[in-house]
Parts: sequence; structure tokens; C-alpha cells
Amino acid sequence: MTTKIYHNPRCSKSRQTLQLLNDQGVQPEVVEYLNAPPSAAELTEMLKLLGIGPRQLMRKKEAEYKAAGLDNPALSDEELIALMAANPKVIERPIVVKDGKAVIGRPPELVLDIL
Repeated sequence: MTTKIYHNPRCSKSRQTLQLLNDQGVQPEVVEYLNAPPSAAELTEMLKLLGIGPRQLMRKKEAEYKAAGLDNPALSDEELIALMAANPKVIERPIVVKDGKAVIGRPPELVLDIL
């Protein structure tokens, strides 16, 4: 099965996670999610695989978080997911998906659990 990494090459943890995958002999499909953001449906599936809610997948310190109104506690999960798809910089990274499992690579060694 394909291993996929939602990657930001400017992020050190994302680079470390990609290197760890390569060191394990895994050549993942690399999705530079800032250039090719996941759809709302893809984000919904990732959240399901991760077993977390939308707010747990957000980088709350990014300027876009507040600018996009993601700090509004009245937003539904569907609204949060749509805003994440429209503002991919707020999505936590890296996310690795393999065989119906997903993990956030913080720290990078967490990806070893799904290989």
C-alpha cells in the first residue's frame, strides 16, 4: 500500500519525518499540502484516521488561524474543516497516512508506529 506524507519542506519536523521514512526504506507519496491543499473530504478522512477533532489538527499560533476566524468557538466541525482546506497553513504537519492509519509526525518517530 502507498504511504503518503503531507509535507512542508520548510518545516524541520516534516523534513525529519520524510528522512526517517526514507531511512526505513519507505518512498512515500509526498504531498506538499501548501501547494496542493487537501479537500474538506480528505481532511475529514484524515481526522477520522487520526482519531482527533479539527481543532487538534490546527496550528493555533499561525497568523492565519486568527485571521481566518478559526478561533471562533461557535464554528462547527464542518466549518472548521472547510476553513482548514481554504487555509492550509493552519494544518499541523507532517501527517503520514498508510494502510488506513494516520499519525502526526511530532515527534517524527511516531510514524514508526504505522509502518
